[in-house]
Amino acid sequence: MSEQTSAAGRRIVVAEDEALIRLDLVEMLQEAGHEVVAQASNGEQAVALATEHKPDLVIMDVKMPVLDGISAAEQIGNAKVAPVVMLTAFSQTELVERARDAGVMAYIVKPFTAADLGPAIDIAVHRWSEYQALESEIADLSERLETRKVVDRAKGVLMAKLKLSEADAFRWIQKTAMDRRLSMKQVAEAVIEGMGDAKDKKK
Repeated sequence: MSEQTSAAGRRIVVAEDEALIRLDLVEMLQEAGHEVVAQASNGEQAVALATEHKPDLVIMDVKMPVLDGISAAEQIGNAKVAPVVMLTAFSQTELVERARDAGVMAYIVKPFTAADLGPAIDIAVHRWSEYQALESEIADLSERLETRKVVDRAKGVLMAKLKLSEADAFRWIQKTAMDRRLSMKQVAEAVIEGMGDAKDKKK
């Protein structure tokens, strides 16, 4: 299954305050076979429409009137509505960290093309399913965020050492945890300890 077909046919809410960019994005998504179920021009509207339509995905600009994109993403993520892909003209580390903690699953940097959308949508949907798998294992939110960070680092180690894709690295951790009756965090920590570089171990 190719990136395009695996990402096709999703129900999407688009939130972007600049009308021309929003129209372009909607057209690109529709041409790729997705259904745009609603469009928002501010963050508050995005939260309301996402809650109402329960889409597969929300694509939202980071800079939005009324409620900024990261705060809106946090509300959508906390309500377990859908994964959020963030449109951004920035690549600031601080913003990316804040967005990640808010539950943003992937990024698209402006100016973007239709070719940028498919991979970002795939990554977001995949990470969302990971997040739900972690959630079913861990009830406490702070523990879940900590586990997610450790699992992300372990995935990086497995991708580098075993040449796995991100999805395969997560499946490896998940399967090993089930086979050995350990938590995913325990498996991830063992991967970092056993296979990680010195800098990984010190983090």
